[in-house]
Amino acid sequence: CPCPLPSGDTALSRLVRRLLSARRSLDLCLFSFSCPQLARAVQLLHRRGVRVRLVTDAQYMGLHGSQIGRLRHAGIQVRHDQHSGYMHHKFAIVDRRMLITGSLNWTTQAIQSNRENVLVVEDTEYVKAFQEEFERIWEEYNPANYRFF
Repeated sequence: CPCPLPSGDTALSRLVRRLLSARRSLDLCLFSFSCPQLARAVQLLHRRGVRVRLVTDAQYMGLHGSQIGRLRHAGIQVRHDQHSGYMHHKFAIVDRRMLITGSLNWTTQAIQSNRENVLVVEDTEYVKAFQEEFERIWEEYNPANYRFF
């Protein structure tokens, strides 16, 4: 990948370091994902043997610049919504112990230009609530459950 991981002490590099701390699992629930540096970090984790699962919005996963196809091609499990509303969550769970959430869409535009917030929490009560939501959505978006008629 021609896009190196960020260095120095920037908001992006701090987010990447938190992600790269994963040893067992990374569950992502993201509305949009087009930042190549964050996608590279997720791919590195997958190659290291970390179980990565991604839930995203169907309408946004196919937009120009989206990293979802690239991640799926790398073998990362991806599921998406099947209804007209947006899957608008923006959170990540690292090793079932760290929650990363906030207004940030994982896009280059949001990281470089927007006023965004990111909250990192290692409180088990909060992590558990988000993990339960992730598991609920993960099962709801299981392709075996899709209804076509």
